[in-house]
Amino acid sequence: MSIFHFKEFTIDQENCPMKINTDGVLLGALANISSAKTVLDLGTGTGVIALMLAQRNHDAEIDAIDIDGTACSKATINFNNSLFHDRLKVHHHGFKTYFEIYPLKKYDLIVSNPPFFLNALQSPKASNNLSKHTDEQFFINLLRVAQHHLNKNGHLELIVPVDISLMLQNLAPDFQLHAFHCIKIKSQENKAHIRHIISFSRTQMQEITFQEFCIYEDQGIHSIEYKSALKDFFTIF
Repeated sequence: MSIFHFKEFTIDQENCPMKINTDGVLLGALANISSAKTVLDLGTGTGVIALMLAQRNHDAEIDAIDIDGTACSKATINFNNSLFHDRLKVHHHGFKTYFEIYPLKKYDLIVSNPPFFLNALQSPKASNNLSKHTDEQFFINLLRVAQHHLNKNGHLELIVPVDISLMLQNLAPDFQLHAFHCIKIKSQENKAHIRHIISFSRTQMQEITFQEFCIYEDQGIHSIEYKSALKDFFTIF
């Protein structure tokens, strides 16, 4: 399906290497954007996370960056066709280049649904490699970006597999970042956790807090918490 209709916007994802997926919409729905005025969506893809955040916070100004040209073209179309177009801007850069161009930029919130097949066998299709594969250095660079480009009370929120979340929690103190909240996501109650939405702050807080989140209450039946999180976005709820 190349066109995906949300309640308040539409996503054209034709030929986009990273399609709309559960990880992205969960981050868009659950990221803490309540007090954020400036937001960076790193690796925006179709722009769905940025659009969800723009819908949730009408004061947020959002920069969306992606290294893939097709993704940027689609995100631009999706932004321009939305009610929130005046608060959304696409930049066709990787984050290293972006901050070389804008070295003084700082944000209240940086979000990303990053590539996560860590050191995995790569696809022969280049666009799939860009959207899905990475290495440990990528995450080190991402933490460095957060260290230098978050406002004092800003935070970084990522949705990643559990092993990468644990790796990031171990690495974060080297960059003066501190994990303070983790949403532990599982597909069903009797299954293992498959993702974390992990939040980092520049400010040392108390010990990390945890929240459980289950996608399905039974085979093919979405949980009450999933429906509650997505009810303002999905037309099926």
